[in-house]
Amino acid sequence: MTDTDHLLSGPTTATTPKHHWVRPTLIVLGVLIVGWLIFKWWSAPKAKPAVVPVIPVAVGGVQSGDINVYLDELGTVTPVYTVTVASRVAGELTEVRYTEGQLVKKNELLAIIDPRPYRALVVQAQGQLSRDQALLANARLDLVRYQNSFKEHAIPEQQLATQQALVEQDQGTVTLDQGNLDAAQVNLDYTRIVSPIDGRVGLRLVDPGNIVPANGTTGIAMITQLQPITVIFTIAEDNLDEVIEQIAAGHKLSVTALDRTQKRTLSSGTLLTLDNQINVATGTVRARASFANSHNELFPNQFVNARLLVKTLTKVNLVPDAAIQRNNDLAFLYVVQPDSTVQTSNIKILASDGGVSAVTGAELNAQVVTDGFDKLQNGTKISIKPAKPAPTPAGAAPAPAGAAPVTAAPHSDVKKPG
Repeated sequence: MTDTDHLLSGPTTATTPKHHWVRPTLIVLGVLIVGWLIFKWWSAPKAKPAVVPVIPVAVGGVQSGDINVYLDELGTVTPVYTVTVASRVAGELTEVRYTEGQLVKKNELLAIIDPRPYRALVVQAQGQLSRDQALLANARLDLVRYQNSFKEHAIPEQQLATQQALVEQDQGTVTLDQGNLDAAQVNLDYTRIVSPIDGRVGLRLVDPGNIVPANGTTGIAMITQLQPITVIFTIAEDNLDEVIEQIAAGHKLSVTALDRTQKRTLSSGTLLTLDNQINVATGTVRARASFANSHNELFPNQFVNARLLVKTLTKVNLVPDAAIQRNNDLAFLYVVQPDSTVQTSNIKILASDGGVSAVTGAELNAQVVTDGFDKLQNGTKISIKPAKPAPTPAGAAPAPAGAAPVTAAPHSDVKKPG
């Protein structure tokens, strides 16, 4: 071997052993990576099959019943009569016979004006009348004499005519005197101030000892009639036709006065009349209802809620208010289907109040959802929550196991939706 060949082959033989480990190392790394990927694939969570959610809901039934349709309006208690009692004559107020807040009867004495000046005027008028009555009697006697003398032609006719005129003149004077006496007597009677109506006296306006004018604007007392009393309220012109129709049919419409919270009944009465024109500014007409107010439940100028019974709807479908859903102006129900799904059903509300509504578009005895609407839509699966047991009244025995719940007959008092 030449030196040249030795030089060429020597380095090649020396470097080969240095790289014999690369291929096995790459093979081992590849096996490890593949094994790691297989391990990750087997240990990854498997996708579960989709489960249709079931929504728990509460349901109620569509029942048949009667409903009283009401109009709920704002009203003010208004007395039939309110009188400011003033003196008809001037003078000193000597006595006040009433106490503040007293219930008085018609013609009951309230106060006395000093009667002495007016009693003197009565005496003067009586004296004048007596004097002129004597003159009239004498003139009539003279007239009889003149008539007899004229028949005998003892006096001229002119003298008889003059005496006749004198008698008539004296008759007029007596009539005038009688009028003056009557006027003086009336003024004397006016010194005793009496109540013109039955009612309640307000706070005292004038104290004894004051000089009161005749027909003063302040008055001595104010009396308000309490029994009966009225409530004035307004009715929207859109509801006026139904009310007029009931009045024209001869029906007496009942009105209930409720307190500010509409939870306590104050008194019950009847509609008296409607006003003769609509207020164009508010689109309403005033109505007046009368109440006996036998226990003084209503107080003048008191604010009340007037509930007018317009009519009664009979044998209509009733649903709980909680079941009614709204979408803008549209009202609908979620109706439970035989396959435990729900479908929407559009309805029209005839009247509603107190947790119950009369509707059209709902089938009798259908079950409707009353609670749990959050995720409901057409076709949603539902499960019905068990009904909560009604509380047992104190002292009542618990119902036996398996007994059917007792429910009241469906009848509600409702108002017409505005």
